Amino acid sequence: SRELFVLTYGALVAQLCKDYEKDEDVNTCLDRMGYGIGVRLIDDFLAHSAVKKCRSYSETADMIAQVAFKMYLGVTPSVSCSSAAGNEFSLILDKNPLVDFVEELPAERASLCYSNVLCGVIRGALEMVHLAAEVTFLQDRLKGDAVTEIGITFLRKAEDRKHKRN
Repeated sequence: SRELFVLTYGALVAQLCKDYEKDEDVNTCLDRMGYGIGVRLIDDFLAHSAVKKCRSYSETADMIAQVAFKMYLGVTPSVSCSSAAGNEFSLILDKNPLVDFVEELPAERASLCYSNVLCGVIRGALEMVHLAAEVTFLQDRLKGDAVTEIGITFLRKAEDRKHKRN
């Protein structure tokens, strides 16, 4: 269940905070874990969602928000495009289910990106469908921001890199 995952996730983050002194190391570890999850989760997503191939970055961002987040976390972030080139998007979560049982970050952990696993999941899943992306938290309610916002910047199709190397 979602609640069990959220509780387990909280225990995982707490253990990582004990294991690593620097928030940056915890953030990196959460991103790497998320990436591994995303690499594996994309197969489940494609098998159970019956989605068709997205034709644009905009369709992809909408699919992540409206189908994937709803399917796995029970929330639907709003999507906004934040670049004229059409390759930068924000997923804005009114409610982040990963922080259901977290009131605030300790003062000594101010640079901790508690939900950074989500960035890794998105990045890993996108890479498996040949879309290179940079995924970062832009705002976080746990840090006093008005909303939780994840930024996705599509870099280029992964196959474009292969052609440039040859």
